[in-house]
Amino acid sequence: MLSYQHHYHAGNHADVLKHWLLTECVHYYQRKDKPFDYIDTHAGAGYYQLDSMEARKTAESDSGVMKLDWANLPGLENYHQLIKDDLAKRAYPGSPMFVNRLLRRGDHAWLFEMHPQTVVELEKYCAIKRMTYVQKEDGFAGVQRLLPNQSRRAIVLIDPSYEIKSDYQTVVKVMAKIYKKMPQTTILLWYPVVERSQIDLLEQSIQKTAMRNVQLFEIGVNDDTVKGMQSSGMIAVNPPWTLKQQFAETMPQVSKAMSVDNLDRSRFSQIVDE
Repeated sequence: MLSYQHHYHAGNHADVLKHWLLTECVHYYQRKDKPFDYIDTHAGAGYYQLDSMEARKTAESDSGVMKLDWANLPGLENYHQLIKDDLAKRAYPGSPMFVNRLLRRGDHAWLFEMHPQTVVELEKYCAIKRMTYVQKEDGFAGVQRLLPNQSRRAIVLIDPSYEIKSDYQTVVKVMAKIYKKMPQTTILLWYPVVERSQIDLLEQSIQKTAMRNVQLFEIGVNDDTVKGMQSSGMIAVNPPWTLKQQFAETMPQVSKAMSVDNLDRSRFSQIVDE
């Protein structure tokens, strides 16, 4: 069993980008009354205490979500609205709870998790009868089982820990299979920047697939030469057409606010054209 648990990293700079972008995608989908399915391949526990022993061991939220001056950072309103009460209690929701709080009648969420203790927490925090379903199953396989769905509208979040280095190749294969099954799916892939060369290869691998309309959104808090995850990003297939502009207007200032030296390390790239 893999050892990764997000309790140590909840609310860090990577979560800020990931959950801001996820929130904006859900809001965009909900401009239409037609329901959609949210599928999370690596859901985690769903809710985290920022004062827990695990969270304080790394204290990553201090330089992440807790560092943000919300009143002076326009563009974060939808994201902040979903977490402001949690932050007041020194807590932070995971991706499943973000989406749960936005689900309408007819929308559904499918949450995949394999870690035994984490599944118990996920059930406790996020399972909602007839709306949100927790699955103790390999999410890479589970997402392919669920698609195509009835509404033909879906957001898929792929968010592995990358403890297994082959995941950098696996995620591209899974994305390509999802795209083949249902090309209109919005696929969101999170990635950490630990070795820049690994991300360069990831982008090149995506460009070799049949996927179209693929964009990259990235922020950093320090230079790549510094050890550890100093940057992270989201690769989006079929993103909302509004997302590029929203990112440009919002994330440079957020990157500066969380950085160690007040420098903007945000990056956008159109990896594959429409």
